[in-house]
Amino acid sequence: MREVQGQVVVIGAGIAGLAAAHRLLERGARVTVLEASDRVGGKLLPGEVAGARVDLGAESMLARRPEAVALAREVGLADRLQPPATATASLWTRGALRPFPKGHVMGVPGTASALAGVLSEEGLTRIERDAELPRTEIGDDVAVGEYVAQRLGREVVDRLLEPMLGGVYAGDAYRISMRSAVPQLFQVARTHTSLTEGVRELQAKAAAARQTGPVFMGIRGGIGTLPLAVADSVRARGGEILTRTPVTELRRTAEGGWQIGSGERAWRADAVVVAAPAPVAARLLRAETPGAAAELDAVEYASMALVTLAYRRDETALPEGSGFLVPPVDGRTIKASTFASRKWGWIADENPDLVVLRTSVGRYGETEILRRDDSELVEVSRHDLKAATGLDAAPVATRVTRWDDGLPQYPVGHHARVSRIREHIARLPGLAVCGAPYDGVGIPACIASAYAAVDQVHGDTGGVEELTAHPVQSLHGGAGE
Repeated sequence: MREVQGQVVVIGAGIAGLAAAHRLLERGARVTVLEASDRVGGKLLPGEVAGARVDLGAESMLARRPEAVALAREVGLADRLQPPATATASLWTRGALRPFPKGHVMGVPGTASALAGVLSEEGLTRIERDAELPRTEIGDDVAVGEYVAQRLGREVVDRLLEPMLGGVYAGDAYRISMRSAVPQLFQVARTHTSLTEGVRELQAKAAAARQTGPVFMGIRGGIGTLPLAVADSVRARGGEILTRTPVTELRRTAEGGWQIGSGERAWRADAVVVAAPAPVAARLLRAETPGAAAELDAVEYASMALVTLAYRRDETALPEGSGFLVPPVDGRTIKASTFASRKWGWIADENPDLVVLRTSVGRYGETEILRRDDSELVEVSRHDLKAATGLDAAPVATRVTRWDDGLPQYPVGHHARVSRIREHIARLPGLAVCGAPYDGVGIPACIASAYAAVDQVHGDTGGVEELTAHPVQSLHGGAGE
């Protein structure tokens, strides 16, 4: 392993860049983090509505992977970690809120009965045909919606798989790579003729493993406080974080190091970790590795908006549970709603007179809805909330947060693209990339890629190779995630 005891520059101060900086400082490097915007945290954003602390970005993190919860503990947030107060959600489909099915893996059931009440009788009967169908060959990759529809019928995809994947990627299940987005199911498809049989086997293994503890975790004060705590820890360890510092140049030096430019300022570094969105990474890498840049240019993104609404508690009656998902096939505008005050006990405790809700709008390819102004997005959210729950009160405050090009898409072949990017990067010692465009969009996935990037600049490619071969599945953290 190469020792990188000198200067390392990290480009990007989202959770991946901050996690990389944190790990680099543990390894003894001197670290400077350069961030183009005026804040750290990327898609993790704390905020407030009607005086209530809330998340304006991602609101939970997968706890069954170790990276995110462990990092939160390392930076002093152990006593603020909280699981959801309720994990019971609903599906708003076919004109009613229906209990969210159990007994499935990312929306794919082990038996038809698991989806009773959500699918039509015809849809349930179609699932049972899976055991009789010949093997479906999937090759090197396949769209998860395409494969599941062939095995179980389109109704499973349209009414369950689509809203779940839409909550994670804001994407289209008929385009999303099964290998990259739902690797568990990809392995089942490679080894089983019957999809439902393979799902039952996954469920049996999970039951035998007897995993305890919550699947998801939040933080009192919001997930958006995590990057702030990591940034504080980075600074306390001697790292430098510069915001409003967009990088305009990244070049190899004659001595084998790197020169990083931002306007009239320049830095020399022994190694660089690029933790920026794909378009920014492509621009920065074009001079030194045009092959990697071309691959990054091809990564597409989806935009979305979150609408946060605060109501007087005495005017608000909601169904039980943490919220609901909405299948796009039902033609509604919102794709999900979280009853944040019910899902997160700390919000209710801090704001006993308020009820906070979130809705999300926008999927891949949906551009018209996101052209509407904030007041229109609030009104369509209120309209759909009334239709779903009967809520007709006027909110005391609202806030619209737009995430333009916020979620990278993982289409069929994404794993091969990531492998090619990393092959190009590997030819340049002291350079690594990490973040949501590569191995998973969830918080643990971004942190795992950051740690693998740190290993890579030290000469250890094992972590990168493992992630490329086995991406981190980004699960749905409940309605509205």
